[in-house]
Amino acid sequence: MAAAFRKAAKSQQREHRERSQPGFRKHLGLLEKKKDYKLRADDYRKKQEYLRALRKKALEKNPDEFYYKMTRVKLQDGVHIIKETKEEVTPEQLKLMRTQDVKYIEMKRVAEAKKIERLKSELHLLDFQGKQQNKHVFFFDTKKEVEQFDVATHLQTAPELVDRVFNRPRIETLQKEKVKGVTNQTGLKRIAKERQKQYNCLTQRIEREKKLFVIAQKIQTRKDLMDKTQKVKVKKETVNSPAIYKFQSRRKR
Repeated sequence: MAAAFRKAAKSQQREHRERSQPGFRKHLGLLEKKKDYKLRADDYRKKQEYLRALRKKALEKNPDEFYYKMTRVKLQDGVHIIKETKEEVTPEQLKLMRTQDVKYIEMKRVAEAKKIERLKSELHLLDFQGKQQNKHVFFFDTKKEVEQFDVATHLQTAPELVDRVFNRPRIETLQKEKVKGVTNQTGLKRIAKERQKQYNCLTQRIEREKKLFVIAQKIQTRKDLMDKTQKVKVKKETVNSPAIYKFQSRRKR
């Protein structure tokens, strides 16, 4: 009984896959059903119609006609290249926003800000060559005083020290005190190198603090968007700034 049932099931599967066919043509393979042929034929006709429509569109195209893609495509070496839109989120920002919480990002940003303030207090915002970044303005009453003005005399220091913004003693101090610290060129170069290293570190920390601030803002913006209050997008998101939304004012209960 079980053997007969299995034999009947196999015959039903064979009938479902192929049409009945004469025994002399079995060596040619399966004879597909009409519904399978219709599916294959419909697919072929659909592709041919699509190709025919594309050929017609290409033949009837007006080269002077405006279309919106013209504003995003430029011609380079005879080839049309689509301008890449500026990415809104860098891979590093996306990774941090997906894996970290806004409190953790804010904690790291505050730590970087404290380190920046400590470095600024140590370096006094001086450049490694000792050049003054800001200007010192002197005021005079007459034009004659301007013509006779001498910076070294006014500051009571040596002319060689006028351009320095740090360690610029007066002449009376130089006469009383001895020169302290490094005076040879090798030592001065080493100190200048160390100072430049500190400034590079300060620049890197400032950039890192800015990036963390932007990431924290973007995470907070995404949290605010979970509110069902009606909102309008005012400014798109960029790499250096989050998106700006204007929320509908709602009275607090």
